[in-house]
Amino acid sequence: MIKQKWLWAFCVLTFAACDRLGLPPQPASPRETTSGLPRSASDTPGAQRATSACGQLPTAAELKRLLSESPNSVEAGGLFSGRMEWAAIVNRAGVLCALVVATEDAAAAWPGSRTIAIAKASTANAFSTDSLPMSTARLYTFSQPGHSLWGIANGNPLNPACLSTPGDTAAIGKICGGTIAFGGGVPLYRGQTRVGGLGVSGDTSCADHEIAKRIRSAAGLDPAKGAAVDDIQYTKVDGATPFAHPLCPNTWRDGKKIGDESPGAGY
Repeated sequence: MIKQKWLWAFCVLTFAACDRLGLPPQPASPRETTSGLPRSASDTPGAQRATSACGQLPTAAELKRLLSESPNSVEAGGLFSGRMEWAAIVNRAGVLCALVVATEDAAAAWPGSRTIAIAKASTANAFSTDSLPMSTARLYTFSQPGHSLWGIANGNPLNPACLSTPGDTAAIGKICGGTIAFGGGVPLYRGQTRVGGLGVSGDTSCADHEIAKRIRSAAGLDPAKGAAVDDIQYTKVDGATPFAHPLCPNTWRDGKKIGDESPGAGY
């Protein structure tokens, strides 16, 4: 029993996959299993293994609170001012730790944004390092035809086991993957160490990024060099850069309106 407890402590501290060491699931506390969604899958072995490696990250209840409070400070723009969002957190190993939605009815927000939020969190974690934070917004230009990361979305497809109805938490404890190259995903840090990723989806990608960076800052999980080190970039105000992201409808950044996406014409 003493040896087993020591191995569990090693797993938690190093983000190792404890089930690969042949250990049984460690019971999760009520605080760890609060998802902000129906508890139908919170007590599964996968969810219990995930919570043991998510200790440095906000719980689902904390994430739900941060998601609800984030649109209240200054205007976030977009279609809904960032009030119809999904948010997901993965740990350093890519395991889904928390998944919540801002609306009381999970199906009231865009159902498609559930998995996009997961994929954004996975992407921000997977393409950042301890020394180089990389928000999903900064991957946009790199992922376009003729640029160096063209086709990046094909490298880490979403795990089909993570697809589910809006209120289901069965994806908790799984490595869902997915790659998204537009705004809404940011890596999470404790000091100099990347501890996971946060994904927000449910509005324009520009508004998603604004809400994600507010949540990260409020949770005290900004990179060591500050919240702006991987901020979204627009050529209209920032000039030419390989990290550029296009404008969205009603684009705001840091409480100031930047502009609007160009209308389609000639169809």
